[in-house]
Amino acid sequence: MFRRREFTLLSFGSVLLHEGALAIALDAPNPIEISPLLITSGQPTPKALAGLGALGIESVVYLAPSSVTDAVKNEPDLLQQQGIEFVQIPIPFNAPTEEHVIAVSKTLQRLSGKKVLVHCQVNLRASTMVFLHRVVTLKEEPSRAYEAVSRVWSPEGPWRTLVIEQLKKHKVTFELL
Repeated sequence: MFRRREFTLLSFGSVLLHEGALAIALDAPNPIEISPLLITSGQPTPKALAGLGALGIESVVYLAPSSVTDAVKNEPDLLQQQGIEFVQIPIPFNAPTEEHVIAVSKTLQRLSGKKVLVHCQVNLRASTMVFLHRVVTLKEEPSRAYEAVSRVWSPEGPWRTLVIEQLKKHKVTFELL
């Protein structure tokens, strides 16, 4: 279903060796740097959340319900202490909807120009919702945008259905793997 990627932080002085320095520095499952201003991941550890300000993160968009087992209950407080905006769009894993896609896209549009982390538990919700935002709203080339999703999983069940429906609705030609 999905692959967990783990990274070790490698540094030489203050220069990070890169696959996306921000992604490597983030202690979370499946971190993927989409651009210098956008990263997706699974749930960061409490220590990682407390250090997001030092990584330059300005906003965090959390896509899982607070009731999931690995949620960090004080995440909003940890972020607020650093002046980081926290936005939660709780998407039930077995019931993603077009309304969720719209909410995520509107949020990312509003946060345009800021350094943003979009996360969930494992980076399944986050990678898929960011893919749809990139393709539908930003009009990015689908196969390029899908590379970030395919590094984590191949959407299945209601997620696959949602992606196919959204691509069809917005007349985006792309076949899911």
